[in-house]
Amino acid sequence: MIKVDLITGFLGSGKTTFIKKYARYLNSQGQKICILENDYGAVNIDVALLEEIRSDMCGVEMIVGGDGRQAHQRRLKTKLITLAMSGYQRVIIEPSGIFDMDEFFDTLYEAPLDNWYEIGSVIAIASADLESSLSEDSDYVLASEIADAGIVVLSKTEEADDDQIKSVKDHIRSALEGIGVKRKDIFRSEEAFDNFFINKGSDELTDDDFKKIASAGYVHGDYEKRQLSDDSAYTSLYLFGVKLPKDELIENIGKAIEDADCGHIIRIKGFAKPDSGLDTSNGANEYTEINATREKVTYNHIKSAQEVIIVIGENLNTDKINQYFPTADFTELI
Repeated sequence: MIKVDLITGFLGSGKTTFIKKYARYLNSQGQKICILENDYGAVNIDVALLEEIRSDMCGVEMIVGGDGRQAHQRRLKTKLITLAMSGYQRVIIEPSGIFDMDEFFDTLYEAPLDNWYEIGSVIAIASADLESSLSEDSDYVLASEIADAGIVVLSKTEEADDDQIKSVKDHIRSALEGIGVKRKDIFRSEEAFDNFFINKGSDELTDDDFKKIASAGYVHGDYEKRQLSDDSAYTSLYLFGVKLPKDELIENIGKAIEDADCGHIIRIKGFAKPDSGLDTSNGANEYTEINATREKVTYNHIKSAQEVIIVIGENLNTDKINQYFPTADFTELI
């Protein structure tokens, strides 16, 4: 049977960074794997970020939704049937930041997939710099993506102190209890809840940690399902061809995130070309990856990508956000 791992986590938690490390570990154990990017947007930035680990032992595939759960689930099933014929021993699925967990379980239990696949681990990634004051909808998404996890990897702990880590864990506990998650395995004691987490950034994880993660399994957490409120729906604004000098681009990203008139921006990510003024001193890299949350703006270099910046959040004000990126060729709200 081919094992399928699901990597969940709130927007900006560091899922893609974790997957690159996890994939390298699995390859080092002789496993041929495929990473399946399972998104709802028109452009999947994470696929470009995973190109560096594509090899004979590591495939990278993508499916795109956006036209309803049934159509999306059908494409997921079709892709998994194809992958079953490709000799992979493990498939890692990274869904979009907002994902109905039941779609994953329902799909894997359907014929003929149930003849070829078994669920390995549901691995949740949570960030140590998680915002302390999330909306009710955001807390619901956070909790629903952790509810079934066998383990939570607490990312971005390098700059977090013990109090901050405790605060994030308490927030997660409160969010889980808030949607009525019933899991005796993690709520029976403080020790059990602490053992639900690995408090290490991706660069600190050891082979023993990855072995524990790969065998963590999952629990079908029972909780109260509900729809996100209509006036607080998550949206993504795609800005194509943004051309700004480096300092201005980074400054404007920070200003947009802090500007309440833009809506509640959770994350800004994407790629800029060299003529944006970003540092490309190593010559070989033609694009610069930008990744920003309320806490930090970072950028790295990659060889190829689509020139697009994506703003993700709640109640986004397109006109206001566009004022911070006036050089975009065009924008699209999805």
